[in-house]
Amino acid sequence: MWRGPRPPMLWSMSDTPVKQQSTAAFHGQAVASFAVAMAATAIGIFRLDANAWVRGFLAIAVLYLVTSAFTLAKVIRDRQEAGQIVSRVDQARLEKLLADHDPFEKL
Repeated sequence: MWRGPRPPMLWSMSDTPVKQQSTAAFHGQAVASFAVAMAATAIGIFRLDANAWVRGFLAIAVLYLVTSAFTLAKVIRDRQEAGQIVSRVDQARLEKLLADHDPFEKL
């Protein structure tokens, strides 16, 4: 699968990066849950009372479903990150305008 370059990380005028939303415990739970689900599905397909063609078809279908889910999650994440970058650029522009504005300047 081709992965294009990730957009550069842009920071506002105060140099505060976008904070990570998930914890290490949440990441570990997600990985463990995925591993248990894949193992249970593989065992279920292997122990299924059907011929090899049916089990093979189900295994390929599960792999296709998993790769599609990963792709969808990546697309959603990339779209969200792009929205955050645009928002941060707009925020930086606003901060610059406010910093350059002098309310006591003669018109």
